[in-house]
Amino acid sequence: MKPYNAMKDSGVEWLGDVPEHWQVRQLGRMGRMFKGNGGTKADETDEGIPCVRYGDLYTNHSFHITETRSCVDPRVAERAYTSIEYGDVLFAGSGETIEEIGKSAVNLMRGPACCGGDVIVFRPSIAMNAAFLGYATDCPPAALHKARMGRGFTVMHIYGTDLKRLNIAVPPVVEQTAIARFLDHATSRIDRYIRAKQKLIELLEEQRQATINEAVSGQIDVETGRPYPSHRVSDIGWLQRVPSHWETRRSKRVFRPRLELARPNDVQLSATQAWGVIAQTDFEERVGRKVVRISQHLDKRRHVEIDDFVISMRSFQGGLERAWTRGCIRSSYIVLRATTGISCDFFGFLFKSSGYINALRSTADFIRDGQDLNFDNFCRVDLPFPPLDEQWRIGRALNKRLRAFSSAIEKSRREMALLTEFRQRLVADVATGKLDVRD
Repeated sequence: MKPYNAMKDSGVEWLGDVPEHWQVRQLGRMGRMFKGNGGTKADETDEGIPCVRYGDLYTNHSFHITETRSCVDPRVAERAYTSIEYGDVLFAGSGETIEEIGKSAVNLMRGPACCGGDVIVFRPSIAMNAAFLGYATDCPPAALHKARMGRGFTVMHIYGTDLKRLNIAVPPVVEQTAIARFLDHATSRIDRYIRAKQKLIELLEEQRQATINEAVSGQIDVETGRPYPSHRVSDIGWLQRVPSHWETRRSKRVFRPRLELARPNDVQLSATQAWGVIAQTDFEERVGRKVVRISQHLDKRRHVEIDDFVISMRSFQGGLERAWTRGCIRSSYIVLRATTGISCDFFGFLFKSSGYINALRSTADFIRDGQDLNFDNFCRVDLPFPPLDEQWRIGRALNKRLRAFSSAIEKSRREMALLTEFRQRLVADVATGKLDVRD
Protein backbone atom coordinates (compact mmCIF):
# COMPACT_ATOMS: atom_id res chain seq x y z
CA MET A 1 0.00 0.00 0.00
CA LYS A 2 1.19 3.48 -0.83
CA PRO A 3 0.00 7.07 -0.24
CA TYR A 4 -1.76 9.14 -2.87
CA ASN A 5 0.53 11.21 -5.10
CA ALA A 6 -1.16 14.58 -4.54
CA MET A 7 -2.64 15.68 -1.21
CA LYS A 8 -4.30 18.84 0.10
CA ASP A 9 -5.19 20.29 3.48
CA SER A 10 -8.73 19.19 4.37
CA GLY A 11 -9.28 22.20 6.61
CA VAL A 12 -10.50 19.79 9.32
CA GLU A 13 -8.07 19.05 12.15
CA TRP A 14 -9.02 15.43 12.73
CA LEU A 15 -8.99 14.58 9.00
CA GLY A 16 -5.62 16.15 8.21
CA ASP A 17 -4.50 15.99 4.59
CA VAL A 18 -6.74 14.24 2.04
CA PRO A 19 -6.22 13.31 -1.63
CA GLU A 20 -6.40 16.31 -3.91
CA HIS A 21 -9.40 15.01 -5.88
CA TRP A 22 -11.48 14.20 -2.75
CA GLN A 23 -14.11 16.53 -1.28
CA VAL A 24 -14.64 17.25 2.42
CA ARG A 25 -18.32 17.59 3.27
CA GLN A 26 -20.48 17.84 6.37
CA LEU A 27 -23.18 15.20 6.79
CA GLY A 28 -25.81 17.92 7.07
CA ARG A 29 -25.04 18.97 3.49
CA MET A 30 -25.17 15.42 2.15
CA GLY A 31 -28.60 14.32 3.27
CA ARG A 32 -31.26 14.36 5.97
CA MET A 33 -30.80 13.72 9.70
CA PHE A 34 -33.81 12.72 11.83
CA LYS A 35 -34.64 11.11 15.16
CA GLY A 36 -35.92 7.56 15.28
CA ASN A 37 -39.05 6.61 17.17
CA GLY A 38 -39.91 3.24 18.60
CA GLY A 39 -41.64 1.29 21.34
CA THR A 40 -40.23 -1.07 23.93
CA LYS A 41 -38.87 -4.60 23.92
CA ALA A 42 -42.40 -5.76 24.76
CA ASP A 43 -43.18 -5.27 21.06
CA GLU A 44 -40.61 -7.86 19.97
CA THR A 45 -41.71 -11.02 18.18
CA ASP A 46 -39.94 -14.08 16.82
CA GLU A 47 -40.71 -13.05 13.25
CA GLY A 48 -41.58 -9.78 11.55
CA ILE A 49 -39.79 -6.58 10.53
CA PRO A 50 -36.10 -6.45 11.62
CA CYS A 51 -35.67 -3.76 14.28
CA VAL A 52 -32.38 -2.04 15.19
CA ARG A 53 -32.23 -0.66 18.73
CA TYR A 54 -29.54 1.68 20.01
CA GLY A 55 -28.13 -1.11 22.19
CA ASP A 56 -27.44 -3.12 19.03
CA LEU A 57 -25.02 -0.41 17.92
CA TYR A 58 -22.94 -0.90 21.09
CA THR A 59 -22.74 -4.67 20.71
CA ASN A 60 -22.27 -4.63 16.93
CA HIS A 61 -18.50 -4.37 16.44
CA SER A 62 -18.81 -4.03 12.68
CA PHE A 63 -19.30 -0.86 10.65
CA HIS A 64 -22.27 -2.53 8.92
CA ILE A 65 -25.66 -3.84 10.03
CA THR A 66 -26.61 -6.94 8.06
CA GLU A 67 -29.00 -8.54 10.57
CA THR A 68 -30.68 -7.79 13.90
CA ARG A 69 -31.47 -9.73 17.04
CA SER A 70 -35.08 -8.54 17.30
CA CYS A 71 -38.17 -8.16 15.14
CA VAL A 72 -41.52 -6.43 15.56
CA ASP A 73 -44.91 -7.12 14.05
CA PRO A 74 -45.29 -5.32 10.67
CA ARG A 75 -48.44 -3.52 11.86
CA VAL A 76 -46.70 -2.31 15.03
CA ALA A 77 -43.62 -1.30 13.02
CA GLU A 78 -45.73 0.79 10.65
CA ARG A 79 -47.59 2.50 13.49
CA ALA A 80 -44.91 3.03 16.16
CA TYR A 81 -41.42 2.68 14.63
CA THR A 82 -39.23 4.64 12.23
CA SER A 83 -38.69 2.91 8.90
CA ILE A 84 -35.07 2.67 7.71
CA GLU A 85 -33.71 2.10 4.21
CA TYR A 86 -30.65 0.44 2.73
CA GLY A 87 -27.72 2.87 3.09
CA ASP A 88 -29.08 4.75 6.11
CA VAL A 89 -26.49 5.37 8.83
CA LEU A 90 -27.79 4.79 12.37
CA PHE A 91 -26.19 6.64 15.31
CA ALA A 92 -26.70 5.78 18.99
CA GLY A 93 -28.10 8.89 20.67
CA SER A 94 -26.57 8.17 24.09
CA GLY A 95 -23.86 6.16 25.78
CA GLU A 96 -22.16 5.63 29.13
CA THR A 97 -18.57 5.74 27.85
CA ILE A 98 -16.56 7.89 25.46
CA GLU A 99 -16.35 4.98 23.02
CA GLU A 100 -20.14 4.62 22.90
CA ILE A 101 -21.04 8.23 22.10
CA GLY A 102 -22.51 8.39 18.61
CA LYS A 103 -21.60 4.75 17.85
CA SER A 104 -22.86 4.12 14.35
CA ALA A 105 -23.23 1.56 11.59
CA VAL A 106 -24.72 1.66 8.10
CA ASN A 107 -27.80 -0.41 7.29
CA LEU A 108 -26.95 -3.01 4.63
CA MET A 109 -30.12 -5.08 5.13
CA ARG A 110 -32.24 -5.55 2.01
CA GLY A 111 -35.96 -5.20 2.47
CA PRO A 112 -38.15 -3.55 5.12
CA ALA A 113 -36.50 -2.65 8.44
CA CYS A 114 -37.07 -0.20 11.29
CA CYS A 115 -35.30 1.31 14.29
CA GLY A 116 -36.26 2.03 17.87
CA GLY A 117 -35.96 5.18 19.92
CA ASP A 118 -32.69 6.94 20.88
CA VAL A 119 -31.41 6.25 17.37
CA ILE A 120 -30.50 9.10 15.02
CA VAL A 121 -30.87 8.29 11.32
CA PHE A 122 -28.85 9.87 8.52
CA ARG A 123 -30.24 9.31 5.00
CA PRO A 124 -27.92 10.47 2.20
CA SER A 125 -29.43 12.42 -0.67
CA ILE A 126 -26.38 12.12 -2.93
CA ALA A 127 -24.88 9.04 -4.56
CA MET A 128 -22.78 7.19 -1.99
CA ASN A 129 -21.45 3.67 -1.61
CA ALA A 130 -23.26 2.49 1.53
CA ALA A 131 -20.42 0.34 2.88
CA PHE A 132 -17.90 3.18 2.44
CA LEU A 133 -20.26 5.53 4.29
CA GLY A 134 -20.31 3.10 7.20
CA TYR A 135 -16.50 3.10 7.41
CA ALA A 136 -16.22 6.87 6.99
CA THR A 137 -18.72 7.77 9.73
CA ASP A 138 -17.39 5.38 12.39
CA CYS A 139 -13.67 5.03 11.68
CA PRO A 140 -11.48 5.88 14.74
CA PRO A 141 -10.89 9.57 13.81
CA ALA A 142 -14.64 10.10 13.25
CA ALA A 143 -15.45 8.28 16.50
CA LEU A 144 -13.07 10.59 18.38
CA HIS A 145 -14.71 13.64 16.84
CA LYS A 146 -18.18 12.36 17.81
CA ALA A 147 -16.95 11.78 21.36
CA ARG A 148 -16.05 15.47 21.58
CA MET A 149 -19.64 16.33 20.65
CA GLY A 150 -21.08 14.38 23.59
CA ARG A 151 -22.89 16.21 26.37
CA GLY A 152 -23.69 15.04 29.88
CA PHE A 153 -22.10 13.41 32.91
CA THR A 154 -23.34 9.97 33.96
CA VAL A 155 -24.93 9.33 30.55
CA MET A 156 -23.57 11.14 27.50
CA HIS A 157 -25.91 12.32 24.75
CA ILE A 158 -25.36 13.38 21.16
CA TYR A 159 -27.90 15.08 18.90
CA GLY A 160 -28.66 15.33 15.20
CA THR A 161 -27.71 19.00 15.23
CA ASP A 162 -24.23 17.95 16.35
CA LEU A 163 -23.90 15.09 13.90
CA LYS A 164 -24.82 17.35 10.99
CA ARG A 165 -21.43 19.03 11.52
CA LEU A 166 -19.49 15.77 11.24
CA ASN A 167 -17.07 16.12 8.31
CA ILE A 168 -16.10 13.15 6.16
CA ALA A 169 -13.72 12.89 3.23
CA VAL A 170 -15.67 11.91 0.10
CA PRO A 171 -13.92 10.33 -2.91
CA PRO A 172 -15.68 9.64 -6.25
CA VAL A 173 -18.27 6.85 -6.00
CA VAL A 174 -16.16 4.42 -8.04
CA GLU A 175 -13.29 4.93 -5.61
CA GLN A 176 -15.65 4.56 -2.64
CA THR A 177 -16.60 1.15 -3.99
CA ALA A 178 -12.96 0.11 -4.34
CA ILE A 179 -12.16 1.27 -0.79
CA ALA A 180 -15.18 -0.53 0.68
CA ARG A 181 -14.30 -3.72 -1.18
CA PHE A 182 -10.71 -3.59 0.10
CA LEU A 183 -11.73 -2.86 3.72
CA ASP A 184 -14.40 -5.58 3.69
CA HIS A 185 -11.78 -8.08 2.59
CA ALA A 186 -9.00 -6.87 4.92
CA THR A 187 -11.13 -6.52 8.05
CA SER A 188 -12.77 -9.91 7.54
CA ARG A 189 -9.31 -11.52 7.41
CA ILE A 190 -8.15 -9.66 10.52
CA ASP A 191 -11.38 -10.54 12.34
CA ARG A 192 -10.86 -14.18 11.43
CA TYR A 193 -7.35 -14.07 12.95
CA ILE A 194 -8.73 -12.41 16.10
CA ARG A 195 -11.45 -15.06 16.46
CA ALA A 196 -8.81 -17.77 16.10
CA LYS A 197 -6.78 -16.16 18.91
CA GLN A 198 -9.91 -15.92 21.07
CA LYS A 199 -10.62 -19.62 20.49
CA LEU A 200 -7.02 -20.49 21.37
CA ILE A 201 -7.28 -18.52 24.63
CA GLU A 202 -10.54 -20.31 25.50
CA LEU A 203 -8.89 -23.70 24.90
CA LEU A 204 -5.84 -22.77 26.96
CA GLU A 205 -8.07 -21.51 29.78
CA GLU A 206 -10.06 -24.75 29.69
CA GLN A 207 -6.88 -26.84 29.80
CA ARG A 208 -5.48 -24.68 32.61
CA GLN A 209 -8.69 -25.08 34.62
CA ALA A 210 -8.74 -28.84 34.02
CA THR A 211 -5.15 -29.11 35.30
CA ILE A 212 -6.10 -27.22 38.47
CA ASN A 213 -9.24 -29.32 39.03
CA GLU A 214 -7.39 -32.62 38.65
CA ALA A 215 -4.61 -31.57 41.04
CA VAL A 216 -6.62 -30.04 43.91
CA SER A 217 -9.26 -32.79 43.85
CA GLY A 218 -6.67 -35.55 43.93
CA GLN A 219 -7.47 -37.05 40.54
CA ILE A 220 -3.80 -36.94 39.54
CA ASP A 221 -0.47 -36.42 41.26
CA VAL A 222 0.50 -33.15 39.63
CA GLU A 223 4.21 -33.81 40.19
CA THR A 224 4.20 -37.07 38.22
CA GLY A 225 1.16 -36.50 36.01
CA ARG A 226 -0.18 -39.95 37.02
CA PRO A 227 -3.07 -41.03 39.27
CA TYR A 228 -2.43 -41.66 42.95
CA PRO A 229 -1.87 -45.35 43.89
CA SER A 230 -5.20 -45.67 45.72
CA HIS A 231 -8.37 -43.70 46.32
CA ARG A 232 -11.32 -43.88 48.69
CA VAL A 233 -14.92 -42.76 48.42
CA SER A 234 -15.10 -39.13 49.47
CA ASP A 235 -17.37 -37.91 52.24
CA ILE A 236 -17.35 -34.50 50.55
CA GLY A 237 -20.52 -33.97 48.54
CA TRP A 238 -18.84 -32.29 45.59
CA LEU A 239 -15.99 -34.85 45.24
CA GLN A 240 -16.64 -38.48 44.35
CA ARG A 241 -13.30 -39.77 45.59
CA VAL A 242 -10.00 -38.57 47.05
CA PRO A 243 -6.56 -40.17 47.54
CA SER A 244 -6.67 -42.66 50.39
CA HIS A 245 -4.26 -40.72 52.61
CA TRP A 246 -6.03 -37.34 52.27
CA GLU A 247 -8.22 -35.98 55.05
CA THR A 248 -11.47 -34.11 54.58
CA ARG A 249 -12.29 -31.26 56.92
CA ARG A 250 -15.15 -28.91 57.68
CA SER A 251 -14.42 -25.46 56.31
CA LYS A 252 -14.93 -23.76 59.67
CA ARG A 253 -12.18 -25.96 61.17
CA VAL A 254 -9.68 -24.55 58.67
CA PHE A 255 -10.81 -20.92 58.33
CA ARG A 256 -12.51 -18.36 60.53
CA PRO A 257 -13.70 -14.81 59.79
CA ARG A 258 -11.23 -12.03 60.53
CA LEU A 259 -13.27 -9.55 62.56
CA GLU A 260 -10.66 -6.81 62.93
CA LEU A 261 -11.72 -3.46 61.51
CA ALA A 262 -9.51 -1.28 59.33
CA ARG A 263 -6.33 0.09 60.85
CA PRO A 264 -5.49 3.82 60.50
CA ASN A 265 -2.79 3.32 57.86
CA ASP A 266 -4.50 0.57 55.84
CA VAL A 267 -4.51 1.09 52.07
CA GLN A 268 -7.79 0.53 50.24
CA LEU A 269 -7.96 -2.84 48.48
CA SER A 270 -9.94 -4.15 45.51
CA ALA A 271 -11.15 -7.76 45.23
CA THR A 272 -10.67 -8.83 41.60
CA GLN A 273 -11.27 -12.17 39.90
CA ALA A 274 -8.24 -11.70 37.66
CA TRP A 275 -5.59 -10.70 40.21
CA GLY A 276 -7.00 -11.49 43.64
CA VAL A 277 -7.12 -8.86 46.39
CA ILE A 278 -4.72 -6.06 45.49
CA ALA A 279 -4.26 -2.38 46.29
CA GLN A 280 -6.82 -0.14 44.62
CA THR A 281 -4.02 1.95 43.08
CA ASP A 282 -2.49 -1.21 41.64
CA PHE A 283 -5.87 -2.19 40.17
CA GLU A 284 -6.28 1.24 38.56
CA GLU A 285 -2.83 0.95 36.98
CA ARG A 286 -3.57 -2.51 35.57
CA VAL A 287 -6.93 -1.58 34.01
CA GLY A 288 -5.82 1.91 32.96
CA ARG A 289 -8.69 3.83 34.56
CA LYS A 290 -9.77 5.35 37.85
CA VAL A 291 -12.36 3.73 40.11
CA VAL A 292 -14.69 5.31 42.65
CA ARG A 293 -12.90 5.76 45.96
CA ILE A 294 -14.79 5.51 49.24
CA SER A 295 -14.08 8.48 51.48
CA GLN A 296 -16.70 7.95 54.23
CA HIS A 297 -17.10 5.28 56.92
CA LEU A 298 -13.61 3.94 56.34
CA ASP A 299 -13.57 2.82 59.99
CA LYS A 300 -16.21 0.18 59.13
CA ARG A 301 -14.05 -1.48 56.50
CA ARG A 302 -12.42 -4.82 57.32
CA HIS A 303 -8.69 -5.31 57.86
CA VAL A 304 -6.98 -7.81 55.52
CA GLU A 305 -3.62 -9.53 55.97
CA ILE A 306 -1.49 -11.05 53.19
CA ASP A 307 -2.65 -14.62 52.40
CA ASP A 308 -6.12 -14.09 53.84
CA PHE A 309 -8.98 -15.12 51.57
CA VAL A 310 -11.95 -12.89 50.75
CA ILE A 311 -15.55 -13.85 49.95
CA SER A 312 -16.70 -11.14 47.56
CA MET A 313 -20.00 -10.41 45.84
CA ARG A 314 -18.68 -12.27 42.77
CA SER A 315 -17.35 -15.36 44.56
CA PHE A 316 -20.27 -17.46 43.24
CA GLN A 317 -18.84 -16.80 39.76
CA GLY A 318 -15.09 -16.88 40.28
CA GLY A 319 -14.37 -18.34 43.71
CA LEU A 320 -12.62 -16.82 46.72
CA GLU A 321 -9.89 -14.23 46.23
CA ARG A 322 -6.46 -14.48 47.84
CA ALA A 323 -4.99 -11.33 49.40
CA TRP A 324 -1.59 -10.29 48.08
CA THR A 325 -1.45 -6.98 49.97
CA ARG A 326 -2.23 -5.86 53.54
CA GLY A 327 -4.95 -3.23 53.81
CA CYS A 328 -8.71 -2.86 54.21
CA ILE A 329 -11.72 -3.82 52.15
CA ARG A 330 -15.42 -2.96 52.14
CA SER A 331 -17.45 -4.18 55.12
CA SER A 332 -19.82 -6.26 52.96
CA TYR A 333 -17.00 -8.70 52.18
CA ILE A 334 -16.02 -11.62 54.42
CA VAL A 335 -12.31 -11.92 55.26
CA LEU A 336 -11.10 -15.43 56.13
CA ARG A 337 -7.93 -16.31 58.05
CA ALA A 338 -6.48 -19.79 58.41
CA THR A 339 -6.74 -21.34 61.89
CA THR A 340 -4.22 -24.08 61.14
CA GLY A 341 -1.15 -24.57 59.01
CA ILE A 342 -2.00 -24.58 55.32
CA SER A 343 -0.39 -23.95 51.95
CA CYS A 344 -1.96 -20.76 50.63
CA ASP A 345 -0.92 -21.77 47.12
CA PHE A 346 -2.89 -25.03 47.38
CA PHE A 347 -6.02 -23.38 48.77
CA GLY A 348 -5.67 -20.48 46.36
CA PHE A 349 -5.99 -22.97 43.50
CA LEU A 350 -8.71 -24.99 45.28
CA PHE A 351 -10.92 -21.94 45.83
CA LYS A 352 -10.67 -21.04 42.13
CA SER A 353 -11.38 -24.57 40.84
CA SER A 354 -14.64 -25.12 38.97
CA GLY A 355 -15.69 -27.99 41.26
CA TYR A 356 -15.42 -25.83 44.37
CA ILE A 357 -17.12 -22.83 42.72
CA ASN A 358 -20.07 -25.01 41.62
CA ALA A 359 -20.37 -26.41 45.15
CA LEU A 360 -20.31 -22.89 46.62
CA ARG A 361 -22.91 -21.74 44.10
CA SER A 362 -25.24 -24.58 45.08
CA THR A 363 -25.51 -23.26 48.65
CA ALA A 364 -27.69 -20.27 47.68
CA ASP A 365 -30.43 -19.25 45.25
CA PHE A 366 -29.06 -15.93 44.00
CA ILE A 367 -31.78 -15.37 41.41
CA ARG A 368 -34.59 -15.74 43.93
CA ASP A 369 -33.02 -14.11 46.97
CA GLY A 370 -30.62 -11.64 45.38
CA GLN A 371 -28.19 -12.46 48.18
CA ASP A 372 -24.42 -12.34 48.52
CA LEU A 373 -22.37 -15.28 49.74
CA ASN A 374 -21.62 -15.28 53.45
CA PHE A 375 -19.68 -17.34 55.98
CA ASP A 376 -22.60 -19.76 56.36
CA ASN A 377 -22.43 -20.57 52.64
CA PHE A 378 -18.69 -21.10 52.95
CA CYS A 379 -19.13 -23.47 55.92
CA ARG A 380 -21.51 -25.69 53.98
CA VAL A 381 -18.77 -26.75 51.52
CA ASP A 382 -16.31 -29.20 53.04
CA LEU A 383 -12.68 -29.22 51.94
CA PRO A 384 -10.13 -31.86 50.89
CA PHE A 385 -7.08 -31.59 53.16
CA PRO A 386 -3.88 -33.32 51.99
CA PRO A 387 -0.90 -33.55 54.36
CA LEU A 388 0.74 -30.13 54.74
CA ASP A 389 3.96 -31.05 52.92
CA GLU A 390 1.88 -32.42 50.04
CA GLN A 391 -0.15 -29.20 49.91
CA TRP A 392 3.11 -27.30 49.43
CA ARG A 393 4.27 -29.73 46.72
CA ILE A 394 0.96 -29.46 44.85
CA GLY A 395 1.07 -25.66 45.02
CA ARG A 396 4.66 -25.50 43.74
CA ALA A 397 4.02 -28.01 40.95
CA LEU A 398 0.87 -26.19 39.80
CA ASN A 399 2.64 -22.83 39.76
CA LYS A 400 5.35 -24.38 37.59
CA ARG A 401 2.98 -26.15 35.18
CA LEU A 402 0.61 -23.21 34.82
CA ARG A 403 3.41 -20.80 34.00
CA ALA A 404 3.45 -22.11 30.41
CA PHE A 405 -0.33 -21.65 30.10
CA SER A 406 -0.15 -18.10 31.45
CA SER A 407 2.67 -17.23 29.06
CA ALA A 408 0.78 -18.60 26.03
CA ILE A 409 -2.46 -16.84 27.05
CA GLU A 410 -0.68 -13.52 27.60
CA LYS A 411 1.10 -13.83 24.25
CA SER A 412 -2.20 -14.49 22.46
CA ARG A 413 -3.81 -11.51 24.20
CA ARG A 414 -0.96 -9.24 23.11
CA GLU A 415 -1.34 -10.50 19.54
CA MET A 416 -5.10 -9.83 19.69
CA ALA A 417 -4.44 -6.31 20.94
CA LEU A 418 -1.95 -5.67 18.12
CA LEU A 419 -4.34 -7.08 15.51
CA THR A 420 -7.15 -4.88 16.84
CA GLU A 421 -4.89 -1.83 16.78
CA PHE A 422 -3.77 -2.67 13.25
CA ARG A 423 -7.41 -3.06 12.13
CA GLN A 424 -8.36 0.34 13.59
CA ARG A 425 -5.36 2.08 12.03
CA LEU A 426 -5.93 0.45 8.64
CA VAL A 427 -9.59 1.52 8.53
CA ALA A 428 -8.67 5.05 9.65
CA ASP A 429 -5.91 5.49 7.08
CA VAL A 430 -7.88 4.04 4.15
CA ALA A 431 -11.22 5.73 4.93
CA THR A 432 -9.59 9.17 5.31
CA GLY A 433 -7.39 8.92 2.21
CA LYS A 434 -3.97 8.30 3.77
CA LEU A 435 -3.45 5.08 1.78
CA ASP A 436 -4.28 4.40 -1.88
CA VAL A 437 -5.95 0.99 -2.27
CA ARG A 438 -7.51 1.48 -5.70
CA ASP A 439 -5.20 -1.13 -7.22
